[in-house]
Amino acid sequence: MTELISNSLSNLSSPMILFFILGFIATIIKSDLVIPEVIAKILAIYFMMAIGFKGGVEISKTGLNNDVLYAGFISIFIGVLTPTIAFLILKYIGKFDSVNSGAIAAHYGSVSVVTFVTAISFLQSLNVSFSGYMVGMMALMESPAIFISILLVRLFDPTRAVKSKSRSNYQELIRESVFNASIVLLFGSMIIGYLSGVEGMLMMKPFFVDPFNGILTLFLLEMGMIAGNRISEFKVVGKFLFAFGIIMPVISALIAVIITYLFELNVGDRLLFSVLSASASYIAAPAAVRLALPKANPSYYITLSLAITFPFNIIIGIPFYYYLCNLIG
Repeated sequence: MTELISNSLSNLSSPMILFFILGFIATIIKSDLVIPEVIAKILAIYFMMAIGFKGGVEISKTGLNNDVLYAGFISIFIGVLTPTIAFLILKYIGKFDSVNSGAIAAHYGSVSVVTFVTAISFLQSLNVSFSGYMVGMMALMESPAIFISILLVRLFDPTRAVKSKSRSNYQELIRESVFNASIVLLFGSMIIGYLSGVEGMLMMKPFFVDPFNGILTLFLLEMGMIAGNRISEFKVVGKFLFAFGIIMPVISALIAVIITYLFELNVGDRLLFSVLSASASYIAAPAAVRLALPKANPSYYITLSLAITFPFNIIIGIPFYYYLCNLIG
């Protein structure tokens, strides 16, 4: 418990987290602080390239071994299990209709890249190692939850499932889920890093390594401002969804901690799996949900993922999940 408190305070005092809080407060007090949208997009592209490239370089050192295959199995299993649990909780405990239950579940089965990157920085601050292939697992976990959630909506409420059953809409859904910008950049950069190897990393170190934390700090400042803008919609979300936005990540993280313990993964990989399981998407999932479930209320799933779960994870969740990883095994 002492370690948990120590890590939590250390995480809370890091410049990156403090700048997130600054952005949040700046919006609450109605400051005119603004980060141009084009810069925010450039920052997001940078993160996809940087973590993908570094992950590919790490994989090139070890090759595609059994550990990667085991991790892939864990990723798909968690990507199917967590949205299913979220859907059942929302529908039968929260009493939400199938469409909104599926829309929210899709976000809580998918992943948040920025939460993942923040967890990597947390591990590096503790000098805890992790496997480079975890970047691939993050990309692998982006899409399954979206398909599973839509399938659950069709099973429980087939009359209101999707906008259309035409072939063109199916193709568009697949494109949004599998070939969205984040996945293309992650996998593409990972392949480039794998082909470039250590020599490529030496060439790209001044761009992908040295400025990484500084750019992450700027991005978290912008994310804090976005989260602050969703505060006004808390009344729409309600008490149950507010609680769900905090409790569901803990449930998902605990599932990942137990599964990765059974597969005897190292602590760093176990934390990253738990963070991926606990995070909620606010990039890939909203695009796919808007297309497939247009009747779902965006105030529910966007406010939940961005204004509740995201701040909880980066401020409190990550050190707590690390504590669970050490507590269980």
